[in-house]
Amino acid sequence: MKAVTITQPGGPEVLKWADVPDPVPGNGEVLIDVAASAVNRADILQRQGFYDPPPGTSLYPGLECSGRIAAVGPGVGGWAVGDEVCALLSGGGYAEKVTVPAGQVLPIPKGVDLATAAALPEAVCTVWSNLFGVGGGDFTSSNVFMIAHLRPGETLLVHGGSSGIGTMAIQLAKAVGAKVAVTAGTGEKLEQCAALGADILINYREQDFVEEVRKATDGKGADVILDNMGAKYLDRNIRVLAVNGRLAIIGMQGGIKGELNIGALLAKRAAISATSLRARPLEEKTAIVAAVREHVWPLIADGHVRPVVDREIPMNDAAEAHRVLEGSGHIGKVLLVVP
Repeated sequence: MKAVTITQPGGPEVLKWADVPDPVPGNGEVLIDVAASAVNRADILQRQGFYDPPPGTSLYPGLECSGRIAAVGPGVGGWAVGDEVCALLSGGGYAEKVTVPAGQVLPIPKGVDLATAAALPEAVCTVWSNLFGVGGGDFTSSNVFMIAHLRPGETLLVHGGSSGIGTMAIQLAKAVGAKVAVTAGTGEKLEQCAALGADILINYREQDFVEEVRKATDGKGADVILDNMGAKYLDRNIRVLAVNGRLAIIGMQGGIKGELNIGALLAKRAAISATSLRARPLEEKTAIVAAVREHVWPLIADGHVRPVVDREIPMNDAAEAHRVLEGSGHIGKVLLVVP
């Protein structure tokens, strides 16, 4: 088969479409003939040499894919050759074939075409596990892996509202009955966020999000923040949090080291969490995927939530897809389609 390899740490030019050995499904795994994958910030970090895949997983980038099951390994039930699926991966999505634990596989949601479904697994699982948690019951129930636990009527601030994660977070938060504030860098991006349901639109190049969120919430602030920036926004995120607020950090685009005002955190009785979906153990990923299938897939089938795709690029031109993502001009997900 062919896959996108990383010849050495560096820029997009180090990504090469090359012949590699075919993967073989092990116990509890399925083999997927990949139709499409999606580009995530983690893929860029891996290409640069800053984010190695977990031990024992594929060395090729790609944290999600869609396609058809080509083979079923020992001990797998519920899936058959030919099933159209999408999957949450630890790596290997930039390839013609990939193996994945059966518990991380999802059926294609009703109304979504095969390639577009590749835009769903990483974004939905990240948003769901950070904002709502994993467990039985409805959106407001007690959860096993509870993190931010966004509730109806609360205000969510999403940094990078027009990104793949952001566009999904807006829709899921609105589905639960929350008020949504977003930051983005252009008017076009903010318009797209508004079309998805965002209530408070903040151009971070021209406005102070602390001031704007406080103004829109009568001084209360944001109950929950979904943050992809990390260090750069840490102090202002604490300042804009409401009392009993929760800050969920899922990225480090703004750096990895910041200064934390413990006094401000204590005064607000606030909480900070930081998660990486890729490194979670198999049992947690399986639980997250099961919760997504139970709670989010019906919302997609009903048309209340949809994947947002900026463009499709042939997988053998993955370098161009990385340039697009690094340029930050996209809205939603950039897909890589197997040629």
